[in-house]
Amino acid sequence: MLGKVLIANRGEIACRIMRTAERMGIATVAVYSDADAGALHVRQAGEAVHIGPSPAPESYLSIARIIAAAKATGADAIHPGYGFLSENADFAAAVVEAGLVFVGPTAAAMRALGGKAEAKEIAIKAGVPVVPGYQGARQDARTLSREAAKIGYPVMIKAVAGGGGRGMRLVEREGELAELLESARREAEQAFGNPAVLIEKVVVAPRHIEVQVFGDSHGNVVHLYERDCSLQRRHQKVIEEAPAPGMSAALRAKMCEAAVGLARAVGYEGAGTVEFLVEGGSLGPDARWYFIEMNTRLQVEHPVTEAITGLDLVEWQFRVAAGEALPLAQDAIAMSGHAIEVRLCAEDPAQGFLPSTGRIFHFAAPDDVDDLRIETGVEAGSEVSPFYDSMIAKLIVVRPTRAEALQSLRAATLGTAVVGPRTNQGFLGALLADKAVRAGKMDTGLIGRDLERFATQPRPAIALRAGISTWLAHLADDARELGTDRDAMPWRARDAFQLGAARRQSIDLLVDGRPETIDVAWETGGPEVHLRGSVPESGDLQFRYFEHRPEAGHLLVIADGVQIALAKPVYDASELDNGDASGAVRVPINGRLAKIFVEAGQTIEKGARVAVIEAMKMEHVVHAGTAGTVEKVALAEGAQVTLGALIATIAAG
Repeated sequence: MLGKVLIANRGEIACRIMRTAERMGIATVAVYSDADAGALHVRQAGEAVHIGPSPAPESYLSIARIIAAAKATGADAIHPGYGFLSENADFAAAVVEAGLVFVGPTAAAMRALGGKAEAKEIAIKAGVPVVPGYQGARQDARTLSREAAKIGYPVMIKAVAGGGGRGMRLVEREGELAELLESARREAEQAFGNPAVLIEKVVVAPRHIEVQVFGDSHGNVVHLYERDCSLQRRHQKVIEEAPAPGMSAALRAKMCEAAVGLARAVGYEGAGTVEFLVEGGSLGPDARWYFIEMNTRLQVEHPVTEAITGLDLVEWQFRVAAGEALPLAQDAIAMSGHAIEVRLCAEDPAQGFLPSTGRIFHFAAPDDVDDLRIETGVEAGSEVSPFYDSMIAKLIVVRPTRAEALQSLRAATLGTAVVGPRTNQGFLGALLADKAVRAGKMDTGLIGRDLERFATQPRPAIALRAGISTWLAHLADDARELGTDRDAMPWRARDAFQLGAARRQSIDLLVDGRPETIDVAWETGGPEVHLRGSVPESGDLQFRYFEHRPEAGHLLVIADGVQIALAKPVYDASELDNGDASGAVRVPINGRLAKIFVEAGQTIEKGARVAVIEAMKMEHVVHAGTAGTVEKVALAEGAQVTLGALIATIAAG
């Protein structure tokens, strides 16, 4: 068995690998960048090595630095986790050349199956149906345009390396190809170090089904059944479950047999996932299905497979890497129950899912949900940075039936407190309660077709009133404690003490950053808040208060998984630089300025692309709010930028 393993990753997957390693008596080494110096995975490891600056290409994607860290600490193996270098065949080869064990497939198998294009060719030879498309070596724009026209629009651009939706773009018509191709290549280069793409036909109303496979160095290959990953947004998985709801025995047998055959064809070792699309949304015995790719690594959603099989996939990885045979033969692997996983992310659904960064002031999961498993790399006090992906935690529930699992997971999701960055909790809660989801009638386009309903959760009146009342009470308490001349004066006290009738006043405050006016009646029992305008009521609502900062008059309220920020208005003259009236184009999120499309003196239309901000491995396009002439460009490509920084100014014309 292995003696010491270096985990070439970060966050929740690093913590999860450490847990199994420590149970098996394997010592652990963490690596970290500047941004992760205080991260949970660093503190949980037996040893930790700093490997460079915050940007991933200078740290977590640096093969030389990671191997040097392994040698310096005496590690005899490297586990890549998922993402970063996990599917980089050059990395796998370099690890072995350095005399270390790579916990994953061989570089040869990775090159054969890890690239989407190569894997499709192997599948075709093995008789596995594949999605029609172009996966050739010629990558010039003219060739790709010609091949897309042959396939017929709409088509999908996919990065040949990596996964997670990075480097994927849907092209509806020919005129969009050039722009989306450039964007996909840029994102693929940044995420995986490889800009190559392939083009595929778009399958109508598909279910995304993947099969977990495992191989060893003794020629054994097994499957651990399937997972359904159809609930996606922008090609990124949101909710995953096992087994796939509605899966017929005949289709399961065909898919699992094809997955095992594909892995066996290249002598596959370790954990891998073979992914398929099933056309039309049904998983009946006669459904049309296509192989799309193989992920030569552990998947984010592996816990649902562990939950229904009772197996530890990371333990299997370690045993196979140490040269052992698979712990079980195919006929000894059984499944029971139903498991579902949600990805809890630091992003704001109400603002187009912009990533949300900053300090996590409070983080706690409910303790009253049976069979709840949490995988996380954060805790109270952790910082969510713009350099890496937005995942805060994975919540997994396994129950005897799918209906029970959905109910328990929704309670766990909405009952988890994450205070500070905005999260997608309310969005996940709405999905888990959706009729189509509950009925198992899903396809990969379900979220996109009704995105606004899922993403926009109301701010209920009961939570707002209660939160504002608490906020006002805190201000009154703070004033009394301060004892200043102004606040100590009885006629300035912000409480209900008075000799006459109830005092009424109007108060301006910021609700989620937007100015609102509320009416308050100071009664003996405390402030009674009246909201202006139409705000939805809710009689069955869970809400809590967190992160009160008296000096800032600040309070965060969590209501059914949606965070509401209450604060005193602060007027800063530096912020009143005519804003949009002057055509100021500002950075919408902390990140890296990946591309600028304009230059001084250029005339542009309203809505024209001005820049691309890269944050949490995703691209965010910034558009012009007005037509006119670009007066100046204030930032340079490649710069790290912060929220609100000026990108350019446009003189209306």
